[in-house]
Amino acid sequence: MPLARQVLALQLTVLVVVIAAGGVLALFDARHDSDEATRDEVTAVAVTLASAPSTVAAVRSANPTALLQPQTEQIRMQTGMDFIVVMAPDRTRFTHTDPDQIGKQFTGTIDRALAGETFTETYAGTLGPSIRAVTPVYDDGQVVALVSAGVTRTKIGSEVTGQLPGILLVVGLGIVVALAGSLLLSRRLRRQTHGMAPAELRAMFEHHEAVLHSVREGLLVFDIDTGRDGYAAVVNDEGRRLLDLPPGPVRRSDLPASLQGLGERNTRDEMHVTPARVLVANQEPVVWGGRTIGTVLTIRDHTELQSVMGELDSVRGFADSLRAQAHESANKLHTVITMVELGRYDAAVEFATAELQLSQHLIDRLTNTVGEPALAALLLGKVDQSAERGVELTVADETALDSTEPLTPHEAVTLVGNLIDNAIDIAAQDDGGWVEVTVTQDDSSLLVQVADSGPGLDADAFAAARARGYSTKTGHHGLGLALVGQLVARHHGSIEAQREPCAAIIVRIPRSAT
Repeated sequence: MPLARQVLALQLTVLVVVIAAGGVLALFDARHDSDEATRDEVTAVAVTLASAPSTVAAVRSANPTALLQPQTEQIRMQTGMDFIVVMAPDRTRFTHTDPDQIGKQFTGTIDRALAGETFTETYAGTLGPSIRAVTPVYDDGQVVALVSAGVTRTKIGSEVTGQLPGILLVVGLGIVVALAGSLLLSRRLRRQTHGMAPAELRAMFEHHEAVLHSVREGLLVFDIDTGRDGYAAVVNDEGRRLLDLPPGPVRRSDLPASLQGLGERNTRDEMHVTPARVLVANQEPVVWGGRTIGTVLTIRDHTELQSVMGELDSVRGFADSLRAQAHESANKLHTVITMVELGRYDAAVEFATAELQLSQHLIDRLTNTVGEPALAALLLGKVDQSAERGVELTVADETALDSTEPLTPHEAVTLVGNLIDNAIDIAAQDDGGWVEVTVTQDDSSLLVQVADSGPGLDADAFAAARARGYSTKTGHHGLGLALVGQLVARHHGSIEAQREPCAAIIVRIPRSAT
């Protein structure tokens, strides 16, 4: 049975029982109130009659019944009593509703009245069970008679029965209101639980928990429809690990800066760079009933993939450089052969050795001054790559280093390669573009400076480029400065942009990071 129907049945049962019990209690309360009112009424009638001087005079007369019977019957009719009995101290009745009972003994308790007390009691007399009051009649301080006034239980019950329709009406209205409220609650609960049974909800929760903690993809669900705007309703273990989130509630402001800026927009495979990782983020709004109630953010770790892609780019650069060199060498070889065939031997030798000497000079210089072969190969490959794009790349004469420490060879290639790629992209936008690379070291730090012919970045643009952390370009391009910033932060270094005397990015990595 669906949960909503079970709740409806249980709620209706409880409400009907409570309302019915309330009705019964109200009935008993009405009977109690009626009994109390009757006691007050019979006491008032008995005391009033006992206190009347005419009552004392009649009792002292030769024929009390002749004087008292008409008077008590009139009072009885006016007050609604079922009986009013005036009796002698020995219980002999002077008056009674039933004339046949006059002169006979009064049945009931009179001892307390003979002692001077006015009291009430419930007693089954000649007219049936009744609530009666008994009070003494005094003459010169002596009890000369007793007065008893009463109302039968049958009459009291009829009065209570007269209140019963009102009580039943209130009970019925209560049940109708409870039924309407229960139906509305059941309808809302059925809509929120999709008509599922408790066992199905429990199974869904268990599967939900198992999936959340087992998937190898970070998941964050932000709820904006329950007054907790900005808080994550769900964060799985992988999400906390990838974003280095502490235990406890997570706000969107706890995320890296670039992820905070996602807002509620739809996002597909955006690259985000955190201080420790390269992440791919996807976000979709959760829409229910035509309104957005939250967002689902998923993240995947692409740090290793980004590293592989960086190495692949380097290999592609080397391959492109070799391809260009092979093409250029074929042209030059064809030219030399033609010169030889024309008998211009000296010119052929001069043409063949000029370019070779220039290239060999750069190779020899980098081989002798750069102690890391991977970095030297990168610089040589970037020279040819930039030439293909019409950009002149030069390696400054002061470039020299024994090793890339504290960077690993791979980190050094990532750092220098990304800076050079960014500079070539900018310089290639204008004719005559140039890039100059300087890599040096001393006892305290490793310095990498890449200058270009572009306009440079001001402080705001530089900060935005580093903090942006994602790119709309194809593949991973556009992440250069973010990746460099990540690497520099990991080694406690510094990175700055300058515009004078020329545009340049300068990175310093301390050689003894703390």
